[in-house]
Amino acid sequence: MAMTPQPPRPGQARPRRLQACALWAGLLGFAAPGFAADPVQVQVEGLAGPVLDNVREALVLPRGLVRDGQVDRAWLDRFVRQGEQRVRTALEPFGYYQPQVALAVEAAGAGRFRVRVRVVPGPPIVVATVRVTITGPGAAEAALARQAAAFPLRPGQVLLQPVYDLAKGALLASAQDLGYLKAAFATHAIRLTPAELKAELELVLATGPRFHFQDTRITGAPDYPDRFLRRYLAYRPGDPFSYTKLAEAQLNFTNSERFKEVLAVPELPETGTAVPVRVQLKPTASRSLRTGVGFGTDTGVRFSTQYRDLNLFGRGHELTPNLFLSEKLQGLALGYVLPSPTDFRDSFSAQLTLQNEKLEAYHSRMAALELARNHSFGPGTTGTAYVKLQQEQFTTALNDQTSRLVIPGVRYATDRFDNLMRPTRGYHLALELRDIFQPRQPKVFLAQVLGEGSTVVPLGGPFSLQARLRFATTFAGHAQPNDLPPSLRFFAGGSQSVRGYDYKALGPQDSLGKVVGGRHLLTASVEPEWAFLKQWGLSLFYDAGNAFDGWRPFTLHQGAGVGLHYYSAVGALNLALARQMGVEKPRYAVHFSVGYAF
Repeated sequence: MAMTPQPPRPGQARPRRLQACALWAGLLGFAAPGFAADPVQVQVEGLAGPVLDNVREALVLPRGLVRDGQVDRAWLDRFVRQGEQRVRTALEPFGYYQPQVALAVEAAGAGRFRVRVRVVPGPPIVVATVRVTITGPGAAEAALARQAAAFPLRPGQVLLQPVYDLAKGALLASAQDLGYLKAAFATHAIRLTPAELKAELELVLATGPRFHFQDTRITGAPDYPDRFLRRYLAYRPGDPFSYTKLAEAQLNFTNSERFKEVLAVPELPETGTAVPVRVQLKPTASRSLRTGVGFGTDTGVRFSTQYRDLNLFGRGHELTPNLFLSEKLQGLALGYVLPSPTDFRDSFSAQLTLQNEKLEAYHSRMAALELARNHSFGPGTTGTAYVKLQQEQFTTALNDQTSRLVIPGVRYATDRFDNLMRPTRGYHLALELRDIFQPRQPKVFLAQVLGEGSTVVPLGGPFSLQARLRFATTFAGHAQPNDLPPSLRFFAGGSQSVRGYDYKALGPQDSLGKVVGGRHLLTASVEPEWAFLKQWGLSLFYDAGNAFDGWRPFTLHQGAGVGLHYYSAVGALNLALARQMGVEKPRYAVHFSVGYAF
């Protein structure tokens, strides 16, 4: 157990750091007129660390002792007379029961006073014995027995009252969370022998009977099926009652995005041990329509509209048609989510995607149907197993062909950020594995692995560091480069890749010098940022990466520059000026994007 730092002995020199702080405080006193103008100052000597903080809290001057800059001297003298007992009481939680305390009032100028408090804490009380016992029906609970055996105060250690109180409260909370709602301490005693500087600790926790969940009554959401709503409960009738499980159920309802108010209340019985629960819900609007107009250097002018129905057919099914139009990409995605009848973390989904993309390097027209099984491993973490049927017609400078593919795969993604609009700490990880079958060429083997990660690390004060890494590789047996349509090839360059280069401008080229994409991808970025004002940020960045067909040799293109960020209520607006690096004739590029890049 961490011991409380011992205060310096009387006459012992203070550490140089404290001396330096005191010196600077004196030299800079003119910069803190509020402190210098205080007519009564309390100076405590002989203590350090948490002990000193607790004594200072005990000696806070009462309101009214100073009025209109004048000190009530009679009140000050009374405060000083009471001060010794205040200091002694403040020392006891840290094991000091035999201190020497002296308070004196000193004149510090016209109408100004200093209360000097000299403390010699003396030797601390040491724990001699510790007895923690569990009685009642909960005595057989292994978790409680382990917690009692691991009580943090041990014989030979200094008696620290905060540690004792914290461990005592944790033991009681654990018993109640296991369903022993009437658990209480039949004995909780600290027996002191000041003359011997020893203390005996005894705790006897009587658990009382164990309570269990009874039926749960859910009201306020009649449009949703009762079976659908009960998937969010984190317990079943007959399970041991737990406030933690009750809070988990409330959080499950809240995170579903279907309810704007959730109240889960246990109805504790006057007799018996069965606890019924009432869940009161207030649904959000199940249908919504969102439209947006914007501009990005990767996409040009763009328009999007999304309709969302969270309770299709009154069964909790979800429908999300999404139309996306931009200069380079147009598409329609129609998603349908069928919730699992037993577990709110599971769902089945189908998505139909129609997409037309026209770039300088290629023109692609794609139709795809994806069927998936989704599972949530907790907030921000999902896993998906899917199979996709895809047909793509694409035209390059040298080819005009059609591919028909069957693509089974798995995805895993987790996000842990403190704020999705403007994170200052956290990380994102994603991994995808997929096979690519071509019915027309059954002997051709194709598989891909894709991964990405990003992190935001605080550097202290208004500074933070963001780093990103993205990679992908294709395993191709006897396949030729043309066996992969553009949607399954990899490109680098753009505002979310290597800045300084145009969108999808990096990768292997055909005989006419057109970028056709590669089998592999590797990009990385490092970007420290300075936050200023409330919604602005200024960053420096370095990007490197490329798409290629072979791992050796390959070239990493580089770009560096400065970014300006405005964090609005609807997302981040990012403007970057980047310069190519490592080339004979570097050029500058301006990138604009909306949203935070995870």
